[in-house]
Amino acid sequence: MAPLPPRILLIDDDRALRDVVAKSLVYAGHTVTHAEDGLQGIELARAAPFDLVVTDLVMPVKEGLETILALRQEFPAVPVIAISGGVNNSTIYLDVAAKIGAKRILEKPFTPGELINLIAQVLRETDRGEPARE
Repeated sequence: MAPLPPRILLIDDDRALRDVVAKSLVYAGHTVTHAEDGLQGIELARAAPFDLVVTDLVMPVKEGLETILALRQEFPAVPVIAISGGVNNSTIYLDVAAKIGAKRILEKPFTPGELINLIAQVLRETDRGEPARE
C-alpha cells in the first residue's frame, strides 16, 4: 500500500497566489487545503491533521505571526513555513516568524519549485526527527 500524500495547509489572503501555489503543490503530489486568513487556517487545523503548514504573514482577520504562535501552541509537532513579501518590512516579519517557531521562511516572490523543494526538505527533517536548521 502506497503512503498517503503529505497534507499541506496553505494560508494566504491573496486568492490568485493561493490558487497557483495550491495547484503546484497538488501537481507535486501533495494534498492541499487552503484558507484565506489565519483564523480560518487554525479552524481547519483543528478539524483535520496536517503534515505541514505554509502561511503568509500579512493578512486580515488573524495575521501570520499570531497564526504561527497559535499553531505552535496547539500543534507543536507540525512544521510551519512562513512566506511574505511585497510589503514594507517583510524581511523583519520573516525574521520574527523564524524566532517564534517557523521552521523555514521564504520571501515572495518565489517559484513553485522553490517552495516544493523547501517543503520536501522540511518533511524529510520532520520524518527523521531532525531539528530545524537556522
